[in-house]
Amino acid sequence: MADDLGREEIPPGTLYMLILRMLARHGELHGYEIANCIQQVSDEVLQVEEGSLYPALQRMLLKGWVIATWGVTAGNRRARYYKLTSLGTRQLHAEIERYRRVSLAIGKVLHAEEGL
Repeated sequence: MADDLGREEIPPGTLYMLILRMLARHGELHGYEIANCIQQVSDEVLQVEEGSLYPALQRMLLKGWVIATWGVTAGNRRARYYKLTSLGTRQLHAEIERYRRVSLAIGKVLHAEEGL
């Protein structure tokens, strides 16, 4: 559902892929940076809520897709920084392939001729 600024919630099943992609693209990021990067790259359309982001990052840590270290932000605040692992890179490729396959199937349904 869109908010008043035209922002959309992250589509179900895509949050891991988007987080992994931002980490692959930027290296080490803290949670706020991950959410901000997703929002910026999507031209302010996709918005990741903290209530979704941090539990997802915790699950990704448990799965071994990311590692985390404590550091200090540019604003001199303590933050947990996340970095992609080799297992996370493999998972990113699997997530992208799954997304492409599902998107293609949805496209076929949307463009199917009548009577099928």
